[in-house]
This record gives sequence, C-alpha cells and structure tokens, in this order.
Amino acid sequence: MLTIKMLPGIGVFGTSNVVKVVVPFLREKGFKVEAIWGRALKEAEEVAKELDIPFSTNKIDDVLLRKDVDLIFIICSPNLHAQISVKALGIGKHVLCDKPAGLCQSEALKMVRASQYYPSLISIVNHSLRFLPAFTQMRKAILDGFLGSEDDITICDVRVQMGSLLHDHYDWLCDDTMGGGVLTLVGSHVIDLVSHLLSQRAIRVHGVVRTFTKTTKEINGIRRISSPDFCSFQMEMSGGALVTVTLNNHLPGIFNQEVIVCGKGGHLVVKGGDLYSYKSGSAKEEVMYLDVEDMQKYGNIYRAINPIAANVIPKPYMKGLFKMMGALREAFLPVEDKRGWVKEPVASAATFEDGLYVQAVIDALRKSSANREWVKITIITEEPDPNPLLSAAVRRSGISL
Repeated sequence: MLTIKMLPGIGVFGTSNVVKVVVPFLREKGFKVEAIWGRALKEAEEVAKELDIPFSTNKIDDVLLRKDVDLIFIICSPNLHAQISVKALGIGKHVLCDKPAGLCQSEALKMVRASQYYPSLISIVNHSLRFLPAFTQMRKAILDGFLGSEDDITICDVRVQMGSLLHDHYDWLCDDTMGGGVLTLVGSHVIDLVSHLLSQRAIRVHGVVRTFTKTTKEINGIRRISSPDFCSFQMEMSGGALVTVTLNNHLPGIFNQEVIVCGKGGHLVVKGGDLYSYKSGSAKEEVMYLDVEDMQKYGNIYRAINPIAANVIPKPYMKGLFKMMGALREAFLPVEDKRGWVKEPVASAATFEDGLYVQAVIDALRKSSANREWVKITIITEEPDPNPLLSAAVRRSGISL
C-alpha cells in the first residue's frame, strides 16, 4: 500500500479504446488514475464510469491543475498533443505523449523546447516497440557487434500488414491533416524503432503514400477519407544503411510485423515478438529470443480490459506498452517524493527530440510522395515565420515594429 502512495497520480487525456487498455495496465503497476478528459463531457463521463475514474471533464485545465495529478498521459487526437504537453510541463507535470509528437515539426519543436526548459520533468513519446523484449535483445546484439561494426550494417527491411485503422464513423482518423493514417500512426513507430535499433538517423528519404479507401459503407456522401492506408518508403541512414519499409492497411483481421536487419556478419529477424539470428557461415537460422510470456500471465489485467478495446492494439505494441508502464513505475519507485524520479529505467524511451526527428521524416516522406523525388531530412531549429512576405517587406522598408 505504501508503494502505491509513492507513485504519482495520473491524469488521462482521451476516451478512445486505447485508454481502456492503458488504464488497467496503469492500475496493475500501482498507479492511481485520478482524472480523465474527453472532447465531449458525456464521453468523458461514460468512460470514467466504465473505468472507475473519480473525476471527468471536457476542460483541459481542470485536469492539469489538479493537485493529485502529477503525471499526464496524452492519448487524444494529435492536434492537441503539443498544446497539452507544453501547458502540462509549464505547470510542473510529467508527460507521456502518444505518437506522433504534434501534427508538424513546428508543434514538435514547441514540445522539445518545453522539455528542455523543464529538464527535471519526464517528457517521453509513446513508442512502445522500444520496450518489446525482442527489440531490446536485437539492439543489444547489434551493439555487441553480432552483425559487425556500425558501418557493416547494410539493409533493414520492415513490413507491417494489418487491417484498417478507421472507426465506423467519420473522425480525425479519416483526415490526413489531423494526424490520421498508417504513415503517422504506424510509420512513426517504425521510423523511431529503426533509428533506435541502428543508432543511425535518416538523411534522405523516398516514399509513396497512398489513400486507396476513400469511402466506406459508413463513411460516404460529402465525407471523404484522406488518411493514407498504404505506404512504401526507403531511407538512407547516416551510417550508410539502407532501410525499406512497407505499411499495408488492407488485410482485415490480420497483423504481421517483420523487422530484418542485415550486416556483413549475418542477419537478425524479429517476427511478431520472437527474435531469430543467422551468423555468416552457419547452416541455419537460430532462435535468439522466444516470446513465451503468454497473455494469460497478466490474466487479471486482460480480464479487466474491454475485449473490443484489446483488439485495437496489436499484441507486440500492447506488450511493449505494458513494459513501458513497468519502466515508469521503476523510475518513480526509488524516490520518496512522488514527483521525484530516476532516469535509468526510462533511459531508452523516446524523447521529444526523437519525436521531432520522426516528424521531420514524416514531413519529408509526404513531400517525396507529392513530388516523386528523394528528399533530404531537415530538422527545424526555429519556428517558421507565419508571414514571410510581410517580414520581407518590413525588412526591405527598414521599418522596425
């Protein structure tokens, strides 16, 4: 009981099915969820009742200003990620923000600056695949030189095949400009994971981003879906590796994810949650890590989760998320002050700086797809001028504002 009191109270932003998965996870780890925010008050009240959360509201400040809330989970539409993150850090709250970090680089940059201004606060992005044991083991093998040196890594191939990300009604998931689509919601995970595994960043990209399903049985008439459901792209990495990625939303009821990293010393493959290895000169592929951790191990949690909600998150992402909750618990547990934390357990988590890099790659991929050309990655360090023509005119005229 004493342990639970030491952990910070949590405020959750969002009412989606993902929230219905996250809240039971948090409770299992000893966190207390104190408040929930929803875009509509009725939605917030319904989810609060279902998940037994004591306070619900549709006003952002009502959650942020609560004294019993010290850690904010942002799991709402991406257009609010930057606004809530910056405000929460300014008030002195720790932040875990769902992917992506805002809608564009300028929003992600605001989040980065806020995190740099308040370095004593946790500010991480939910790229949960970093915590999946298979990828933890893969990264360790790469760092230990299983494939050779960093320059010996040649190819990384990623394929994700899954069903539609859309709901049966029109919402932000249907709109590319609001952060919907496979590139933003799945591609962001892949871009971050590849950079984390290889310890390299993309320098140039070339991509094809397409929306094949523009209407559905439920979404039609004047409504049109603009969020992409297929994406294929290549990335040239800073260490010389070439990355190829295919993301496909056209296989209902299926989830397949395969990540292959090849080098002069052999190759490593993660299929689902299992890691296989092949050393040059060997007769066959060997098992390096098997994900024998069955869902039944967390029986109480999974019984508490709405079965419809559980199907929203693919198993590898769900397990990674659960591991990340455990890392957060370990970060807060050793410190008596419930706001205090130690860095080591969450050292491998994606920072807001990583979120800015991912956003820069996504922006470049959109540009590449539109112009049908390779595009260099440019990470902004200053917010773009909202009115460059006016600024140029002012500079020419010598008028000082």
